[in-house]
Amino acid sequence: MQIWDNYRRKTGLVIVLSGPSGVGKDSVLEEFTRQCPQVTRCVTVTTRPPRNNEQQGVDYHFVSVDKFRQMVDEGQFLEFAEVHGNLYGTPKPWVLEQMAAGRDSILKIDVQGGISVKNQIPEAVMIFLVPPSLEELERRLRSRLTETDNDIEKRLLNARSELEHIPYYEYIIDNDIIENAVEKLRAIIIAEHSRIVSHC
Repeated sequence: MQIWDNYRRKTGLVIVLSGPSGVGKDSVLEEFTRQCPQVTRCVTVTTRPPRNNEQQGVDYHFVSVDKFRQMVDEGQFLEFAEVHGNLYGTPKPWVLEQMAAGRDSILKIDVQGGISVKNQIPEAVMIFLVPPSLEELERRLRSRLTETDNDIEKRLLNARSELEHIPYYEYIIDNDIIENAVEKLRAIIIAEHSRIVSHC
């Protein structure tokens, strides 16, 4: 082993990706994981019913409210929160296992969850995805055809609140063109792996 190996990261990265609903997190992650299959996307547990084409264990782990609360009581979540009336949680054992094995993982979670993860895993890499504008965000939400007008208004109101949490994050990525957003995400991860880490 070379002396400089003492300053390299020994564990896998825990990458937190947050951003308002409709900003395109799933689209960016789909292309990113296609290009970088060595980075594993964490599958969130949720009580939300599946949307069209969503698969159990691939897009989310869909569970009942009772099952979710049982998992909370058993301490199985790194963080959990209620978002838009549904419960979401990040499986703690899975994240810690990836980290210890030196494998990078990426977590798509809301801002409250992101801050909670950062408090528990200080070395977590915090990335915030933003839309070109709030007008474009509204257009994307409406084009999904999955929410009522009231749901969209609620999501836009929540988006403004979520954007106020940007200072808690370390990187910001504009999602105007997906390919550009993915390239920036890859660059951040390369930079984090090149960061000098003290193990003293």
